[in-house]
Amino acid sequence: MNPRASAADVRGWIGRHLDPLETNEAADGLYRSDFDLDPAQAPKEASALVPAAVLVGLVEREGGLWVILTRRADTLRRHAGQIAFPGGRCDDGETPWNAALREAREEIGLEPGLVSLAGLSTAYRTGAGFHVTPVVGFVAAGFEPAPNPNEVADVFETPFGFLMDPANHEEREHRTAAGVRRRFYAMTWEDRLIWGATAGMLRALYDRLYGAAVA
Repeated sequence: MNPRASAADVRGWIGRHLDPLETNEAADGLYRSDFDLDPAQAPKEASALVPAAVLVGLVEREGGLWVILTRRADTLRRHAGQIAFPGGRCDDGETPWNAALREAREEIGLEPGLVSLAGLSTAYRTGAGFHVTPVVGFVAAGFEPAPNPNEVADVFETPFGFLMDPANHEEREHRTAAGVRRRFYAMTWEDRLIWGATAGMLRALYDRLYGAAVA
């Protein structure tokens, strides 16, 4: 991407790398997962996965794009305190983009009218049993977050250029209580650790944008 490109050119370039909303899935049927770095540990048998969606909200600021992220409330039953995109389960019959917009409104007060949807990034499957569709959208610069304290402890922005720089894509590991080694992507922005599924989806978006030449 030309570093001197206009904001409109950047939006168009990103959009050309994404799948149209109408496909409802990655066009090639591929997906990424929590097991990308440990493929041998991936489940051997397919199981029913819960459809979910997240909003990868891109805000245009002076000097480039920034990504909206949240820190989940410490009182949540799952993934408390972790960095995440706004998002959650899809209701029955709900499209991923409608689910992503609904969850963003519920979690951080982002009105759907402030979002211009660009398309879908690569689907992502989590070890917890979710099939997540990342929905990419451009957010109006005037947005002021109003986090729901029951779900979100903090809302912040991280430079898109930082997140799309492979030099910032760490590969970390830990051992589970059962002694199994698990490897995962992580990105450290200031004092915030972005890891797990969120980092995995960002890595997948990087691969989609920069892994193949698209005019």
